[in-house]
Formats: sequence, structure tokens, C-alpha cells
Amino acid sequence: MKRMVILFVLILFLAPLTTAQEKPLVVTSIAPIAEILREAFGDTVQVEYLVPLGVDPHQYQLTPDQIEEIQRADVVVTIGHLPAEEKIEELKREGILKGKVLGIEDYQRYGFRYLPERWYNNKYNLHGIWLDPYNALAIAEAVKDALANSPAYTSLDSRFSEFEAKLEGIVLAYQKLGLEGKKALIELPSQQYTLEWMGIIAVDSIKPEEEVPAKSVDELLTVAKTVDVIVYSEESPEPLKSAALELSKRTGIPVVKVSVMWSGRDYTEVLAQNSANIASAFRSYAPEQGQTFQQTNLNTTYILLALVVGITLGTALGVIIKN
Repeated sequence: MKRMVILFVLILFLAPLTTAQEKPLVVTSIAPIAEILREAFGDTVQVEYLVPLGVDPHQYQLTPDQIEEIQRADVVVTIGHLPAEEKIEELKREGILKGKVLGIEDYQRYGFRYLPERWYNNKYNLHGIWLDPYNALAIAEAVKDALANSPAYTSLDSRFSEFEAKLEGIVLAYQKLGLEGKKALIELPSQQYTLEWMGIIAVDSIKPEEEVPAKSVDELLTVAKTVDVIVYSEESPEPLKSAALELSKRTGIPVVKVSVMWSGRDYTEVLAQNSANIASAFRSYAPEQGQTFQQTNLNTTYILLALVVGITLGTALGVIIKN
């Protein structure tokens, strides 16, 4: 009897460890994709990313420890054009990966879309794809279905439904603002994905592509005078930021700051804040010359976020009732 009690106590202590070990491991290339998945699935999965923040992902090479982690992963999430992902594809061809490797073709089954670089031969824009909420949802849904045989699937499916409802609420709220057909000048191609789901069209980019030199302020003045907003990233190199601010100063067109690369913040929080910053540039009164909408004022923020929260909570409540 005493042995049975001891065995029962050991089982109770070891059970949480076993549960933790059963969490699926999902490895992504960059931090924003990891934040999408962490919010979409909560603590039902373990999510890690490979490229440290502040490091150029187009130059980063994997460490031996990271290669071992990839080999243990249940799902590996790639975005299709980074050197680290070329190594992942090599490991996949060698047949030494435990889990599934997901790429753009997998996400396209769920509604993923590339946008055309109108300023650069209409080629597919490979940068910042996660900033479009439809793409974020497609990536998360592809991961969910890749984990269909996991013991945690029921829980992560429920969490995904909540995430989907929040995204749909934010999209609906901002699309109701009627910004279709407005035009923007962006600083880098990645910022295109913060705009076009709202109906705002990116017509030119200060730096057209990774391999192409940035255009000068003088070269862009004519285009800048025809747009409604200028957009730049807080993480961008200082010369590019300065160019965006100078264009705004010389044309009187409002300039907006958005986040492109981040960690430690929910995807929907960043999406809503980026969108609120952009929408604030289209207020009914004229902005002061060169005014930067890097953070909306309190009145505008309250109005926009109240709209978002109201629709989001209503949609989420519908999901809860349905479940």
C-alpha cells in the first residue's frame, strides 16, 4: 500500500513535466512570425525564432544549436527568401528533419497573397508579408493544420478561432474608414503590407528593393506631392527615415511611423497601432506641415480603438457562443 501511495505521488509530480514535453515545438525564421503564432495558439505550443532582432535577416546564418533545434521541431515556418531558410531547405532535402517545413505555397492555400512592387517592374514584394492580416491568418492556419495530429490540436484550434475573430474585427473596423484609393509613398517595400489591406495604394518606395540604391529626396519630390501619406518604419536606417521626414517637410504631406520588426508584443496590438497611426493621417482637418503621425493623439486613439475593440469583442463573443 505504501509503495502504491509513493507511486501515485510521483505520477502527480511528473505529470506536468510530461505535459510540457508534449507541447509541439514550432520554429520560425523571424520574430514577427513567432508573435503571430504565440498569439494564435497561446501556451498550447512552444514557439521559437531564429534571427535575432536587430540583425539583418538577409545576412544571418544559423548556428549549430539552432540547427539542432530545427531538427527537433514539429513544424518549421519559413517566409521563402532568407539564407537561414535556404539551410532549412537543405536539411529537409537531406531527410533529417522531424517535422513539416511550411513555405509560401502552403500559406497560399489559406488566402496568402503577394503584392506587386509597382515601383520596381511589378515583381512580387517578398518583404513584410506578415504585416497584412490576411497573410498572418493564412500562416497561422497553415501551422494549425500542420499540427492536426498533435494531442494539443483541440486546444490550439480553439485558440486559433479567437485569434481569427480578433483579426477579422480589426480588419472590419479599419476598412469601414473608407480609405480605398488613397495613395502612399513608402520608405521600404515592407511597409506596403501595412497599407493595402486598408485600401491605400503604395505608389513608390524611397528604397525600391534590397539590391537597389535609395532614391534621393529631389528625385521623389514630384511623386510625393501626389500622395496622401508618407510611411516609414521605426526600425529603418537613419538615412531612410531622414529622407521620409524631409519629403514630408518639403511637401506638407503627413508622415506616419509604423512597426515592421518586433518581439514581445501581440500581433493584433501592433496591427491595430500601425493602422491607427496610418488612419490618423486622414483626419478631416489639415495637419501641420511636416507633422509626424508616429502616435495618434488621445482623442483619435480612443475613437479608433473603441471602434476596433467593440467590433472585435462582438466577433469574439460570437465565436465563444458558437463553440
